[in-house]
Amino acid sequence: MASKPLTRKQSAARIKDLRDEIKYHEKKYYVDNEPQISDYEFDQLVKELGRLEGRFPELVTPESPTRRVGEKPVEGFPTVRHKRPMLSMDNVYSVRELEEFEQRVRKLLPGQQIEYVAELKIDGLGISILYRGGKYVQAVTRGDGVQGDDVTANVKTIRSLPLVIPDAREVEVRGEIYLPFESFQKINREREAKEEALFANPRNAASGSIRLLDSKEVASRKLDVFLYSIHIEGAELASQWENLQTIKKLGFKINPHSRLCRTLGEVVDFWGEWTEKRDSLDYDADGVVIKVNSTGQRQALGVTSKFPRWAISFKFPARQATTRLNGIVVQVGRTGALTPVAELEPVRLSGITISRATLHNEDEIKRKDIRIGDYVLIERSGDVIPKIVSPMKERRTGREKIFVMPTKCPVCHSEAFRPEGEAIARCTNPSCPAKLRESLLHFAARRAMTIEGLGEALVDQLLEKKLVRSIPDIYALKYDDLVDLERMGPKSSENLLDEIQKSKSNDIARLIFALGIRHVGERLAQTLAAHFRGIDMLAAAGVEELTAIEDVGPVVAESIAFFFKQPENRDLLRKLKTAGLNFAAKKGEAKGDQPLAGKTFVLTGGLDRFSRDEAKDAIERRGGTVTDSVSKKTTYLVVGKEPGSKLAKAQKLGITILNEKEFSKLTE
Repeated sequence: MASKPLTRKQSAARIKDLRDEIKYHEKKYYVDNEPQISDYEFDQLVKELGRLEGRFPELVTPESPTRRVGEKPVEGFPTVRHKRPMLSMDNVYSVRELEEFEQRVRKLLPGQQIEYVAELKIDGLGISILYRGGKYVQAVTRGDGVQGDDVTANVKTIRSLPLVIPDAREVEVRGEIYLPFESFQKINREREAKEEALFANPRNAASGSIRLLDSKEVASRKLDVFLYSIHIEGAELASQWENLQTIKKLGFKINPHSRLCRTLGEVVDFWGEWTEKRDSLDYDADGVVIKVNSTGQRQALGVTSKFPRWAISFKFPARQATTRLNGIVVQVGRTGALTPVAELEPVRLSGITISRATLHNEDEIKRKDIRIGDYVLIERSGDVIPKIVSPMKERRTGREKIFVMPTKCPVCHSEAFRPEGEAIARCTNPSCPAKLRESLLHFAARRAMTIEGLGEALVDQLLEKKLVRSIPDIYALKYDDLVDLERMGPKSSENLLDEIQKSKSNDIARLIFALGIRHVGERLAQTLAAHFRGIDMLAAAGVEELTAIEDVGPVVAESIAFFFKQPENRDLLRKLKTAGLNFAAKKGEAKGDQPLAGKTFVLTGGLDRFSRDEAKDAIERRGGTVTDSVSKKTTYLVVGKEPGSKLAKAQKLGITILNEKEFSKLTE
């Protein structure tokens, strides 16, 4: 006889019990690695919960285990500014360099006892995760360290990550999302079967996975996460070791391989042990992160413009392997650069299969005397793209072939030209399809024109269907051009057109960088934007005028002037201007309108008239710089309500302190 269905009240009680039981088993399986029931039994619990929630949808809550996957595919990833920067870390590769790091620390903390925490450096994707009221709220990628992508729905699919924690305060945890080797290999096998490009390493696969638009597909990738940092109500705990223990107590997964070290010698011992044992791990670790344990000491040490002074990454030695070089292909980049790439007999290295390696340029091939058919020694140093260290000449048979660099572009077959004194030959055709593809991707990139949604897959479709034949064609795209493309649809098409329209009002620094002028990076683009009042003035500048600008040498000046002299580039600018892009410097961008140039600001406390971002923008538009820590180089400390410890430090150093009224007057 069938059992009588549960009433709503009974179902509510059963749902609560099921959620608690599933949460317990998720932690035992995914975090503690101590499964208490079989996969089948676990699945039955989830299915029962799903059935009850299906009968009583009003009882479904966002933190239910059934809600990890199931949100509608997102249309894109909004950008979110981090509450505090996610700093990158400087690297060392020898004990001597590590000792130099400690000397710098001791110089800034004279006579103090210093402890370190050594942790494995996981080669993954940096993530910041926010909880409020004990519930999972948001997840944001590291991005550029200041802002990142909101990937909340996708990170929610990670089973080891709790959706509810026993702390109702605002809790931010940070860590690394990674892909276990087994999952990485499975993904690449599936991509190979579909004739799709393989991921180069687990880190790239993790990054690509977390940015998939469909959370169900993300869940199938079996991502995982280790957490290593915590802020509660914006404050750190007394030490890094306490951070780790607290993170674990709250139910998060920390890497089990970390050590509190009383001396630098103990740090080196830990590094040496894991140099030997790293191949026993089921994920990619490329070194050891060493952090000063005391939070107070870390605050005293502060940060540079790029790195914290209290932490360093001690990389494992490069790993090498031997394999056969089967062939050399030539790729064409955004600037038309022809780059030779080695096609290798697949070989395992650093936990992944390597089948390609960079050869840099023709001179490098000749210098190392690398030949097609050689057995070669390859290396991954710091887990970057593999490179060929040297050929194994003693194994040559006489059948090896000397590589000859092509004189024509392998894509469009136009002439390739190698300027005197340069190591790289370039395609001379401005309409070369290979150059155009890379140029479009660069133009749309976040640090250039920031056209969200215009990624590789879409660019390839636009080129294939000849909807875009040059960069300005982006601004001629219509809804009907996009809506029927693969993985677009009405909402995605509307969003992309909005992004394209929005990009027209970008400041000229972004446009200068987006143009892809050789030797002009993001920082130099900002310098040029500050010097000239518009793109037209920059285009008319001669080499002599350009060379007079700080950071612009003769080679760079020649490159800039050459770019704007080319008829095809003048035509490009004319079309972009006609399309409505901003060609004039906004207030605060042009030379002579930078009253705060050379001045460094630090902000503390809450302001009434400005958000933190608005205050930062007001300073930077007037030429000033904003940093996070007070030092002797700080010009002003801007103080709002409830200032932190920065105020006391600024007073001690004699830094000029501004209240909000004084700051407002300074930025009028």
